[in-house]
Amino acid sequence: MINPLVTCSESYLKIAMNRIQRIISCLFAAGLLSSHHPSAATLGDLAQPQEGRSMRSTSTMRIGEVRRGDAGLKLNPQAQPRGDREEASNFDNFRVQPGQTHVLLDAKGPGVITHIWMTFLGPEPQDWAKQGSANHQEMLLRMFWDGNKRPAVEAPVGDFFANCFGRRSEVVSLPVVVEDADSYNCYWHMPFRKSARIEIENQSDKVINLLYYNIDWIQKKSLPKDTPYFYAQYHQEYPVQKGQDYVILDTQGKGHYVGTVLAVRTRSPSWFGEGDEKIYIDGESNASIWGTGTEDYFLSAWGLKTTSTPFFGVPCFDQWGIVGGHTSAYRWHIQDPIVFNTGIKVTLEHFGWISPDENPDNKATSWNEREDDYASVAFWYQTGAPTFAARAPHARDRRLPNIERTIVYARDFAGSSSHTEGSARTQQLELYDGPQLLYQPSQHENAWLELPFNVEKKEPLRLLLNATKSYDFGQYQAYLNGAKLGDVLDFYSPKIGAQEYHLLDFWPDPGSYKLRLQCVGKNPASQGHALGLESLRLRERRPRVSEMGHDRNKDWRQQPLLYN
Repeated sequence: MINPLVTCSESYLKIAMNRIQRIISCLFAAGLLSSHHPSAATLGDLAQPQEGRSMRSTSTMRIGEVRRGDAGLKLNPQAQPRGDREEASNFDNFRVQPGQTHVLLDAKGPGVITHIWMTFLGPEPQDWAKQGSANHQEMLLRMFWDGNKRPAVEAPVGDFFANCFGRRSEVVSLPVVVEDADSYNCYWHMPFRKSARIEIENQSDKVINLLYYNIDWIQKKSLPKDTPYFYAQYHQEYPVQKGQDYVILDTQGKGHYVGTVLAVRTRSPSWFGEGDEKIYIDGESNASIWGTGTEDYFLSAWGLKTTSTPFFGVPCFDQWGIVGGHTSAYRWHIQDPIVFNTGIKVTLEHFGWISPDENPDNKATSWNEREDDYASVAFWYQTGAPTFAARAPHARDRRLPNIERTIVYARDFAGSSSHTEGSARTQQLELYDGPQLLYQPSQHENAWLELPFNVEKKEPLRLLLNATKSYDFGQYQAYLNGAKLGDVLDFYSPKIGAQEYHLLDFWPDPGSYKLRLQCVGKNPASQGHALGLESLRLRERRPRVSEMGHDRNKDWRQQPLLYN
């Protein structure tokens, strides 16, 4: 007699085994169960004998050290971890003063670094740092192998972990994970023969507060003679050079290219990412690896949007097509390392769509050389010393150039003469460095708020608002000196956030101006008609807009223009 329970169990077992076999097949196809896979620690490797001895360099509190209190800083890096019941035993962090360099690892080889974890306070003021802290773009990460004076790794901490512009973003990828935008993890394997030194220089005028870290490495008896070193180098051009492709890496030697982090701050309207990657292998004069567009190189399509995957992602993409937009992306060549024998040059065209007033023929086309601000980190393995000449400039020069001609802070216009009846008060949000103006009209019909500004000379400018979106905010129509600008602005969002609202591209004559925001209702989902403004801004356009002068004599009052 057939037991139906056994038959049922056997059926489920067969289904489960088939699923497991399919999963294993996929893992083998992806290389994740192969000991020959280029990533250094795969699932297959874990079933093999492991040679060496695990080691760690850590920020943990040690016996005899003083890191807080009146006694001053006293360190004893050779001592054992403290590990007692006193609260001071938990002071497992460092404060790195402006201009100082903190060493995270100083180890003798041979060995392989397998994992780096670190965290520190964000730049915003808080209880543990009343004056705020250094941001991660101002922290320069350097790594030295075997006593070489030139660092093998030199990049801002943020950019190395695919967090550009000094902003904190979550990253969930195979070699780099930034959990909750504040826990920095790196799994790149970094071999060294004689020694390894990892340090962070604080190039900010503020303190690096509460720096915690663990650096895990394996002490080895020896390394194969052909073991390559790990390299990562930062490079920037503000803006990119006219007539020349942007160079991410250019080095002589033998190795394989494994990753790119790219940051772009747009200086023109429209889409920047039509430029192709062009990779030259072993000294060739014509690139044999040629792509189809910037978003395609980063394995997206039809533009970019915020995402995070094991091999590619876009941690930051704030707004589409604006002047002053921020985009950062990463691409790891883990399954597809780019192998070179005598040298490699990795470049990116900086072409894209552009507005008619920046085009010589006064047309909007998809193929124009743009003048945006680029920064990048190249990641590669190489035997011997690389020849890439790029070096990371000081933090003061890594900051993006200021492109604001005029900033009018809304918080300065809380007085009753600047708005109709209602409440207008300053409010500090984490979204902004300073407080915003929160306006709550007593009745929304005919309610308005005005911001005045002055123009000193006639030049091409973009008018915009840095504003808050919220669950109880209204809809407003913008007017400049009585002229209606564009469509109604909807400030509603189910979550509180900041957004730039771009209003006008124009050549204003010198004089006084007033921007009025007039309430016209609210989104059906909104709970109110409030308005939150951080600032009004006049943003500069690229110099070629002035040189071409297509719109110089247009009357913006009769035909307001906004290029996007």
